[in-house]
Amino acid sequence: MTLALSRRELFQAGAASLSLAMAARRAAAQSPAPLPPPLVPNDTRAAVSLMKGEDRRRNVYNALMAIDHQIAPALKHKKYVVIKPNNVSTVRQLASTHPDAVRGMLDYLSERFHGPVMISEASAGETMEGFETFHYPQVAREYKRVSLLDLNAEAKYQVLPVLDFDLHLTPVRLAARLLDPEAFVMCSAILKTHNTVVATLSVKNMCLGAPLHNAPKEKPEWNDKRRYHGGVRQTHYDMFLTAQKLRPFWGATVIDGYEGMEGNGPSAGTPVPSRVAIASMDYIAADRVGVEAMGVRAENIGYLLYCWQAGLGQYDLNRIDIIGENLASVRRTYRQHNDIDRELQWMGPMLDLPPKLG
Repeated sequence: MTLALSRRELFQAGAASLSLAMAARRAAAQSPAPLPPPLVPNDTRAAVSLMKGEDRRRNVYNALMAIDHQIAPALKHKKYVVIKPNNVSTVRQLASTHPDAVRGMLDYLSERFHGPVMISEASAGETMEGFETFHYPQVAREYKRVSLLDLNAEAKYQVLPVLDFDLHLTPVRLAARLLDPEAFVMCSAILKTHNTVVATLSVKNMCLGAPLHNAPKEKPEWNDKRRYHGGVRQTHYDMFLTAQKLRPFWGATVIDGYEGMEGNGPSAGTPVPSRVAIASMDYIAADRVGVEAMGVRAENIGYLLYCWQAGLGQYDLNRIDIIGENLASVRRTYRQHNDIDRELQWMGPMLDLPPKLG
């Protein structure tokens, strides 16, 4: 007997199946799950400082001081320092690196480094507009040998091939300053949820801050950051490829969680008063501690898993030595983006390509 379904019944059945699949994915995202094994054995231990207090600037300074024994030896061999803020927005302070977080980093540097420091960004908008909005010129004037640099305007780059939506290679231009062996590159990130990759911290700030777009008033307009949004799977993998390229040039990272962002990050979310700062020479380890502080499942963030599996850093919490606060005492559960169900589809099977041939 053939069962005939109306168009409405077919639609309802499909909607019900999709709803069940989404519910299952949400349940999986909230249930404990082991991390996939690393492809490159990594038994090294990473040190991550975790500071809490009611002064953002002091938190950042203390976080860096706690790992000074690791930073200082690397810093003394560099000619200059690049501080890479996270100014995904040029108008909303909650979405962007706070000037007091930069001050905390400069307080630390001013005591032990006497070369030039460049606060360098390639914002998705107009970089200098963001600098003005967040009062970075005033910050630069407060310290010696500190300048501001728009990486888009500098227009010096190296090319990296990544994958587009069709899994074909496409080139992106990465800021040369972030690939300079003479620079000590410092990341100034924020605890934030994200609309594509679940959470954005150190690695995300570097990987999507490095691609350039056209300089102000340059024609025709182009934006290599858009090439990272070719698909929910490709974004994670392309960020991993970018992290591989950038990793040899990374110095220390600081994640400012004095006021994090939950909900519809990285720009339109709402504040969370976590009141913490995290610092490490291992960006992957710093991000793992940040993820834990946000109450986000570590296995949900594909690009961090890929980086760990390929040996770019430590993501195993059992091999991370936390200096300062107890992690459980600072953990809060950040509300995820409204699109979290679709974001997590990177974890499932690949259904949009034909089966294997041959």
